[in-house]
Amino acid sequence: MNIWAVGDLQGCCGALDELLEHPLIEKDPHCRFWFAGDLINRGPQSLRTLKRIIKLGDRAVSILGNHDLHMLAVHAGIRNENKSDTFDAILRDKHVDELIDWLRHRPLAHYDAGHLMVHAGVMSKWDLDKTLALAEEAHQALISDKWKKNLQKMYGNEPVQWKDGLSGAKRLRVIINAFTRMRLCTKQGEMDFASKEAPGGSSHAGLVPWFDVPDRKTADIPIIFGHWSTLGLLIRKNLMALDTGCVWGGKLTAMRLSDRKLIQISCKQHGK
Repeated sequence: MNIWAVGDLQGCCGALDELLEHPLIEKDPHCRFWFAGDLINRGPQSLRTLKRIIKLGDRAVSILGNHDLHMLAVHAGIRNENKSDTFDAILRDKHVDELIDWLRHRPLAHYDAGHLMVHAGVMSKWDLDKTLALAEEAHQALISDKWKKNLQKMYGNEPVQWKDGLSGAKRLRVIINAFTRMRLCTKQGEMDFASKEAPGGSSHAGLVPWFDVPDRKTADIPIIFGHWSTLGLLIRKNLMALDTGCVWGGKLTAMRLSDRKLIQISCKQHGK
């Protein structure tokens, strides 16, 4: 069974439709799809994208990205919509409760076939077991009856480093920030949220991509992630960055895990 890992969609359903109609996909009706988060927002077809993925049923695994969590917070009345948000059609849909319920039940990490998928990154102090346990901990917080209250706890940039003794809001916040927002870190593994640029900028003195933090405990685990469109496509032995800026006029990238075959779809529908 082939698995295709897919970078950030952000509501670009036209590119998703074109991907699903690609000859390599159409000739393999039993293949599976792993979507690396940020399914919706900024692109023009968030509602259609979400429904298209849901329709794939068991063929699709989707994890939560920061844009997906933002919409959950808006729906919950925790945050206001931004001018650049494009998920209003979801919030006005007659099935909004079912759509929100489906989305908040998505995990923050997925591990199978020897590969780990997250939206943004994994903290350097976490090994695979710790990563999956903390992802499940946050997942349980988001599917509980107190999910709206728990969702409020995720806002803020502190703490920037993991400590096993963290509890309450600080613990949940650092877990969610790592999985959905992290890009650059200090060499000691402290998260920095000031920049969304590619590594090496003039303001990045002393900072490295999260995956280059020394002694990272998941260095031997193949990790798939998105979130970082300015980084672009990056494939190493144990690292696959697949956000290639579809919503910004770039490409939607899908990679077959078995042989790292790539499909890239040019996005014709730019986000706001």
